[in-house]
Amino acid sequence: MATEGDIVISKTELHDFAVRCVVAAGADPNHATDLADVLLTADYRGHFSHGMNRLEMYSSELQSGVCRGGGASPEIVRQTVATALVEGHNLLGPVVGKFAVDLAIQKAKEAGIGMVTVRGSNHFGMAGHYSLRAMEHGLIGMSFTNTSPVLNPTRSKDQVLGTNPICMAAPGKDGDNFVLDMATSSVALGKIEIQERRNRPLPPGWAVDADGKETYDPKKVKGLLPLGGTEESSGYKGYGLSMMVDVLTGILSGGSFGPHIRFWKGASRVANLGHCFIVFDPKAFTDDFEDRMSELIDYCRQLESVEGPDKPVIVAGDRARKHMEMCDKLGGIPYHPKQVDFMNEMAKKFNITPVKPLT
Repeated sequence: MATEGDIVISKTELHDFAVRCVVAAGADPNHATDLADVLLTADYRGHFSHGMNRLEMYSSELQSGVCRGGGASPEIVRQTVATALVEGHNLLGPVVGKFAVDLAIQKAKEAGIGMVTVRGSNHFGMAGHYSLRAMEHGLIGMSFTNTSPVLNPTRSKDQVLGTNPICMAAPGKDGDNFVLDMATSSVALGKIEIQERRNRPLPPGWAVDADGKETYDPKKVKGLLPLGGTEESSGYKGYGLSMMVDVLTGILSGGSFGPHIRFWKGASRVANLGHCFIVFDPKAFTDDFEDRMSELIDYCRQLESVEGPDKPVIVAGDRARKHMEMCDKLGGIPYHPKQVDFMNEMAKKFNITPVKPLT
């Protein structure tokens, strides 16, 4: 939700700004547009850890040459009627992700299901962006990616796995939907960065320090706890889910996985990340999927809340829906002033026009 002092910027202005930044860093304009689409989707849905907050990372990797800004296209290495392996050729993750999920969508329309794995890619942004792309076609979309090792397996002092997100988007009736988009760590790393930028402490269950002990100071974070937190609160389940994602992405595709992936930021070698997209047509299974999906969604929403009417029971995707409705009323996306300062620092770095807030 917007808070007093937030600065509202239009979606068009944000998209154009992101393109300007990434092109200045060395990206092909079309590839920059694909990246800007993902960043804008994230912030519009309230997923700020994967929106404009990520501009510096993408730009730095383009400038350093560890990520290609153009000069190639993703390539199908092998395929069947329902499956494919894609080589990303070290291009921007959103460029590779768009190609791969569109291929999975095509196969799902023809065969009822499509599964595409990817190697040779980079950070592809918000996983939900790709599942939502499949849902726009009336399909069920699932997306997964491995990431740099930032997660401490249960009982470990070392970081071995990534935040390794899982996403599913499924259509209901009349534009309603179920959209689960979650990291298999307690939080995404970007949320730690945002807490630090806002000078706020971390909640319990998020992160550990260099000794593997839980910390609430963003500046002391060495690794993230798996979903569930410590072992006592079932963190081993998040650890298992994170490893499952690595099986579907890096291991299955022939890309890097687990400890073989480069560390986060300041990278001197290519990421070679793996993605996986699974898309299926619900009509290949039942004729009334959307009705049944909405029935479950509505049932859950109508449950009596222990918090009272001001905090009703919600389902996955409702927070994002509410945030988008707020943005539409405001005419743009609200940002904390420090996040706008960060964007303006990017503008100075690349000698481009800064973002223009709404007046």
